[in-house]
Amino acid sequence: MLRLVTSSAAPDSTIRLERISLRRGGRDVLDGLDLSIPRHGITAIMGPNGAGKSLALRVMANLVRPDTGAVIHGLTDPQDIALVFQKPVLLRRTVRANLRHALAIYGVPRRERRERLGELLDFGRLAAIADSPARALSGGEQQRVAMVRALAARPRLLLLDEPTASLDPQATAAIEALIRGAAHSGATVVLVTHDRGQATRLADHIRFLHKGMLAEAAPADQFFLAPKSPEAQAYFDGKLLL
Repeated sequence: MLRLVTSSAAPDSTIRLERISLRRGGRDVLDGLDLSIPRHGITAIMGPNGAGKSLALRVMANLVRPDTGAVIHGLTDPQDIALVFQKPVLLRRTVRANLRHALAIYGVPRRERRERLGELLDFGRLAAIADSPARALSGGEQQRVAMVRALAARPRLLLLDEPTASLDPQATAAIEALIRGAAHSGATVVLVTHDRGQATRLADHIRFLHKGMLAEAAPADQFFLAPKSPEAQAYFDGKLLL
């Protein structure tokens, strides 16, 4: 049975998954997963396809209900957690209107919305395209809008599911700048990525998953210098993980 626990979690963590299990299609896609996210900085979740990375992210966001385990955190407001998907989903409105709608949904007082909207446009470098239809933008621009929209509520935990997949280097650099900015502003950032270079550039902490379990947890510099788990070593050696 799943337990959702609101508490102080641990003094050094924002959210913790304890013994999370989830069975899909006759197999355990999360298999007793224990995962703790440090309170500060950027944590990259890495691992091969099918390791359970995106599912773990959705469990944190309360979008997927696992079969057993506990989700422990001290985030009492739903707006404390924001999730950005790989493919942005935007309203059929201008960039400005998408952000204004988010501010209204998040309950920002009307008198404060204009100033807050300006801050968001500046933060995302979106002022020049503020009146453009959001869905007509390039993929990188749309993802920037999605990122900034998620930050409209000033979430304490920002979850990112491969936000730069299939983007060109320039668009990737723009998204990575937003990720750094979000972390600098105080948000705990969790980033699912397959890109070792991106994790090296951004991450303070690494959580490496394999077969729905945590194979290794380490500071990023230590992990990339010398991963200790056989699974991570094989992954970075380009070997097939079965």
